[in-house]
Amino acid sequence: MARLEIRPLTDDLLDAAGRLLAERHRVHRERVPALDAAFTDPSVARAEIARLLSGEHATGRAAVRDGELVGYLVATEREGVTWGPNVWVEGAGHAATDTEAARALYAAASGGWVAEGRTLHHVIAPVGDAALIDAWFSMGFGIQHVHAIRDVPGADFEPAVPPELDVRRAVGADLPALAALDLVVPTHQAAAPVFSRTPILSFEESLAEWEADGGVDDPRFATFVTERDGEVVGFAVGCSIDESKEHRGIVRPPGAGFLGYASVAPQARGLGAGRVLGETVLAWARDAGHATVMTDWRSTNLESNRAWRALGFRPIFYRLHRAIA
Repeated sequence: MARLEIRPLTDDLLDAAGRLLAERHRVHRERVPALDAAFTDPSVARAEIARLLSGEHATGRAAVRDGELVGYLVATEREGVTWGPNVWVEGAGHAATDTEAARALYAAASGGWVAEGRTLHHVIAPVGDAALIDAWFSMGFGIQHVHAIRDVPGADFEPAVPPELDVRRAVGADLPALAALDLVVPTHQAAAPVFSRTPILSFEESLAEWEADGGVDDPRFATFVTERDGEVVGFAVGCSIDESKEHRGIVRPPGAGFLGYASVAPQARGLGAGRVLGETVLAWARDAGHATVMTDWRSTNLESNRAWRALGFRPIFYRLHRAIA
């Protein structure tokens, strides 16, 4: 095999990079037709790569063999204390024809990141591209987060509400209960086996955020609660995928609905509250005209992983993570 050369990803290589990404996405869409067909156009794929490359603190590397581009990598940085000293290879930020090229690209770029103190590395990778994911695994990455999709249910589907529970749309009087339930997931994920770094708000801060965001009256969001004996014990939020900051670019299926958040009080687990809330959002998405629904979860959150897979969600992208200790 000819020698592999790693060089900066310059403008003259972007057309070839666009072709690589478009082909990767074309193959991915054979498994997930709901993904955006626009990115199978090399010119659209090229524009997305160029957009990433133009970002602040962006890093671009190209792998060339026999004068032909066989892989590229673009890494950026996300702001916010949650992410720490980070590097992100977004969904459109990498493609390669073989494992060797993908490994060499990370090897060439990562030394500079660590020298800058950026030791938390994230990659959004398409599920089903076994060679690409294997390349990242072989460089010390593991699955941190799951992006998943499913079709909306049929017209005759109705949520199966357990006899001890009731489900309804949230109202303004529910805000204190919603604020308290909003703390359940980050508290749960701060413990084993997730060990999330996400800051945990106080009840007062959570309530203030709900009130500042318009409570439950924002027409972009459909908030549902489940009650037991008149007490709100869980809630879930549905919306358009366009409201999600995480599902963007090549990762975003156009026109999808989004199960954006769900939380169940610990004392109510095992009653089917999470399942019926998920089913309620699925029915809402169908009635709102969406053909598919996306959601996401930490892969180490055993309860979420079990619940959303059981509801029919299938992974289509993984967020891979490596921490340089």
